[in-house]
Amino acid sequence: MPVNREKAWALLTEFTESPNLLKHALAVEASMRAYARHFGEDEETWGVVGLIHDFDYEQHPTLEEHVFAGMEILRERGWPEDVIRAMAGHSNHSGVPRDTLMAKTLYAVDELTGLIVAVALVRPSKSILDVKPKSIKKKWKDNAFARGVNREEIEEGAAAIGVPLNEHIALVLEAMKGIADELGLCGQA
Repeated sequence: MPVNREKAWALLTEFTESPNLLKHALAVEASMRAYARHFGEDEETWGVVGLIHDFDYEQHPTLEEHVFAGMEILRERGWPEDVIRAMAGHSNHSGVPRDTLMAKTLYAVDELTGLIVAVALVRPSKSILDVKPKSIKKKWKDNAFARGVNREEIEEGAAAIGVPLNEHIALVLEAMKGIADELGLCGQA
């Protein structure tokens, strides 16, 4: 089954209603597309992986279920194994190795998108368009800020794809700025 954004969006919205989870999926998709361009890879497939990576989370949020339920659903529906394995590998608990650049990149961008959203939301403007990489690095050092974001995973992910952390942050930030309106991060009216 060839993958495309339309099928991925249909799958995501079949299993996900939460506006925040949908926005997270869009942020990861934009980041994956940017990295596909950066690495000269297939932008459509990489974007699809970003879009669907947490599609099962709302209905299967436990460590025992998340990604495993998604893998089963994708296999039943005939999705390609490289997409399934990349999706499953973004969670350390899955035990699925990240053995492709696509899988490693998904792992690298997933947590970072959450940190970037948090940085944007504490700005007076509430706009990602005002966020600079140095603002993210400043908040990075504050362990009380966005406590749920695993900074070690972001560092591990950037190292795994061979991109310096500052460059990684800048690339993901720019990708997310490109869809600021869809993310609801254009600022207060």
